[in-house]
Amino acid sequence: MSATPDDSARPARRPLLAAALAAPLAAAVGTAAPAAARDRTRPTVVLVHGAFADASGWNGVVERLQRRGCTVIAPANPLRGLASDAEYLRTFLSTLTGPLVLVGHSYGGAVITNAATGNPHVTALVYAAAYALDEGESVAAANSLGGGHSDVVDNLVLRPYPGGGEQDADAYVDPAQFRRIFAGDLPERQVAVMAATQRPGVLSSLVEPSGPPAWRSIPSWYVVATRDGLIPVPAQFAMAERAGATTRKVRSSHVVMTSHPDEVTDVVLDAAGR
Repeated sequence: MSATPDDSARPARRPLLAAALAAPLAAAVGTAAPAAARDRTRPTVVLVHGAFADASGWNGVVERLQRRGCTVIAPANPLRGLASDAEYLRTFLSTLTGPLVLVGHSYGGAVITNAATGNPHVTALVYAAAYALDEGESVAAANSLGGGHSDVVDNLVLRPYPGGGEQDADAYVDPAQFRRIFAGDLPERQVAVMAATQRPGVLSSLVEPSGPPAWRSIPSWYVVATRDGLIPVPAQFAMAERAGATTRKVRSSHVVMTSHPDEVTDVVLDAAGR
């Protein structure tokens, strides 16, 4: 008969596991600050993706910035609500040392607008076809700025998520409309993969009001995607002008950082003073 493990011995394994993890965690925390502090004059570039996407959309920009010697981080945006996502990013930024340049795409722009407020280390904001919201404004409301109109809400696939109840849902762009709305200037096969792997945002984030905007006190840059099918072009220009942003137009779909990484990288380098 095989031996049966003694149940009383099982809890004893937890302290051993905790002890085993303690040393690596302590080492990681202890070495992070010196590594980040090697050159405090060069800003760390933080790239924040939006809904219906993930951080891989920044790959082309990341590669180009790294070739220029920039420190780049593209964290995962939780996409669980504007206040929650901004708090997540705010906490993430607190782990970094030195000046920071925040770059947001789409809904990621709303997140950096809130997360950077009051952070003295953020030296520049870059909006890449992104929402530069004003206080009290929502993503849905911003789409109508400048007389613009977006039909993205009419082309969402909604699915329940735990805790969402009947009032909220995970929202995906309908794969049949994904190329038209999101990525009209990318190859069809690439767009099909993006549509299949898109990360949803909670539907309520479209109407959640924004807090005090960081662009009121932090220099801003804006890349307007003039063939955007998600954020109306008039709304992009209106947000850029309101923020006093240095503005560049690019003949691009909504995913300007993916289809035109050279242009976006140039704007980020300008914002970073490189």
